[in-house]
Amino acid sequence: MADSLAPIVAQHYNQIQEKGLEERKQSRIFHMQEFCEKLRYDRDNKEDRKCVLDIGSGKGGDLLKWKKGGIDYLACADIAGTSVEQCQSRYNEMKDRHKIQRERGHCFDAEFITADCTKERLKLMYKDPEIKFDIVSCQFAFHYCFESISQARTMLQNASECLKPGGFFIGSLPDAYDIMKRLEEADDCTFGNDVYSVTFPSKEQPPLFGAKYDFHLEGVVDCPEFLVYFPALLKLAEEVDLELVFCKRFEEYFEEKRQIQEGQFLLTKMNALETYPPLHDDQKLMGCDEEYYKAKQKVKEIIAAESPNRENAYVGTLSQSEWEVVCMYAVFAFVKKGEKEAGKSE
Repeated sequence: MADSLAPIVAQHYNQIQEKGLEERKQSRIFHMQEFCEKLRYDRDNKEDRKCVLDIGSGKGGDLLKWKKGGIDYLACADIAGTSVEQCQSRYNEMKDRHKIQRERGHCFDAEFITADCTKERLKLMYKDPEIKFDIVSCQFAFHYCFESISQARTMLQNASECLKPGGFFIGSLPDAYDIMKRLEEADDCTFGNDVYSVTFPSKEQPPLFGAKYDFHLEGVVDCPEFLVYFPALLKLAEEVDLELVFCKRFEEYFEEKRQIQEGQFLLTKMNALETYPPLHDDQKLMGCDEEYYKAKQKVKEIIAAESPNRENAYVGTLSQSEWEVVCMYAVFAFVKKGEKEAGKSE
């Protein structure tokens, strides 16, 4: 087998420039990275520490969400050492700010690990080797493990072996079926738009593991990735006592969540959508005006339904180019088999 592409992936993420929050809010990609709602924590046992493992934690983009989630401990692991250092710095700043501003509640404790989670056993690296996690999260990073079957098995072992029975392994990954459909419809081996592009070496039937393609996502990703054949993932997950709860394409998951009050609140709080039409003169749309034709139609429908004399209405949306990208992804959740609380049922 050829040498692993992991060093190329690590180098790419190490070289991405760190951006402040305000700059990230102006990025087209900011709106696409915050859609995965974290599963609710079981608060029946108030004295039980709530611990989370974030695989592929990057520069710490989810730190604030974990803080708002009220967890007690977070282990961050990533292949890119520079990203891990920046994640730790961001955490230290957040914890100092929490203390100085005397914010309510508790700011979780954390540890930071630089490791290739597809090849190294994380259990041997934790400060507490007996730690048990309530949630393991792997957002936009799991597909790298499908470079080989051994790497996929190691990744799933890391996700499962320290997860509490009844705990959840959640994540997001490119939908291989959707990607292959877009490839078939393309004139050649490349497809995309002004936000992203995907290039395959050929249109031949890809292998179960090592199905490489090159993925470019503006300002975020520009490196090789691998298709995840989901039936193979399910088979390997069974080997480590992980049972599928759901796997849904992003657009299906998004439509479900936006219909409920909690989902609407999340989208607003995370600035996940643009306002159309712009609320202020200095608000710049992320795409050209033609990409918001569905939003325009929705605005007209709202005005017509509420009052013919109403001058305007506003909706939360994405540009068509961005929507094409996020709809290429799927979200999943597995649960660790076994009694949730050992001995409770006895």
